[in-house]
Amino acid sequence: AVERLEQAAVAVERLDAVTRERFLRDIYPRRKPVVLTGLELGTCTTKWTTDYLSQAEGSKEVKIHVSTVPQMDFLSKNFVYRTLPFDVFVRRAAEVKHKEYFLTEDEKYYLRSVGEDVRKDIADIRKQFPVLAEDVHIPEYFEKEQFFSSVFRISSAGLQLWTHYDVMDNFLIQVTGRKRVVLYSPQDAPYLYLSGTKSEVLDVDNPDLEKYPLFVKAKRYQCVLEAGDVLFIPALWFHNVISEEFGVALNVFWKHLPAESYDKTDTYGNKDPMAASRAIQILDRALKTLEELPEEYRDFYARRMVLRIQEKAYRNDYG
Repeated sequence: AVERLEQAAVAVERLDAVTRERFLRDIYPRRKPVVLTGLELGTCTTKWTTDYLSQAEGSKEVKIHVSTVPQMDFLSKNFVYRTLPFDVFVRRAAEVKHKEYFLTEDEKYYLRSVGEDVRKDIADIRKQFPVLAEDVHIPEYFEKEQFFSSVFRISSAGLQLWTHYDVMDNFLIQVTGRKRVVLYSPQDAPYLYLSGTKSEVLDVDNPDLEKYPLFVKAKRYQCVLEAGDVLFIPALWFHNVISEEFGVALNVFWKHLPAESYDKTDTYGNKDPMAASRAIQILDRALKTLEELPEEYRDFYARRMVLRIQEKAYRNDYG
């Protein structure tokens, strides 16, 4: 099965020195992932060593994920949250074996920066890590008022994050280290065994095909991000990220839809748009109503509903 999945991988296109104009004219409208290389990202790509990072922002406390296994699972929550001074965290995340640890000597660490008040404030590197923000030049291939958040991330080597989608377009800027990213198109959602915005299939390289037989139908896109590469991830594209080395990255999210389409309480960029949430609630009510019918009728009218949804709402121009 692994071999079959590997053969099916499509390499994400890599493009060098793409200008804002070219991105907006030729690449953005296609709504497909692309790796942008050779962009001007500032001094961060050379300056951000572990020594520099740990002294630049000092000992302010950060909340981190700690896991005893490489594959983090947000559904089963197979990790714990802990707090460390930033300088201590950076040094620990860069180690393979730890002298000091919470759970095991080879535990993995992951920082995903958050706002001051997680429920109200978005992540913004300029506010949470102002010294480091000075070193970064974010490619602004969107209007200033579209900006949503800039999420600072640090991962231990070997850490793998669960497959999920976001509802906003974003750039994953790999500042240091190397990452492998596996992506799936929104149209392959039926094969990804979703629970909310996340897939239950953790190990995308060696999936349990007895448990997830349809997963083989999902078309796999893949790229390796080296330091200085920027991956454009369009909204709704599923992505699974493996840190092949200790690395630092920055995600920049921007609003692709009109501002009022988004949930005002969304500080992470992953709550479904308001209209989608309402539609799902209406559908749930419709399904509850179908339960009033005997099984034979329920089955028949459910199939009619599916056909109607396909006819009215599916796109037929997917490439």
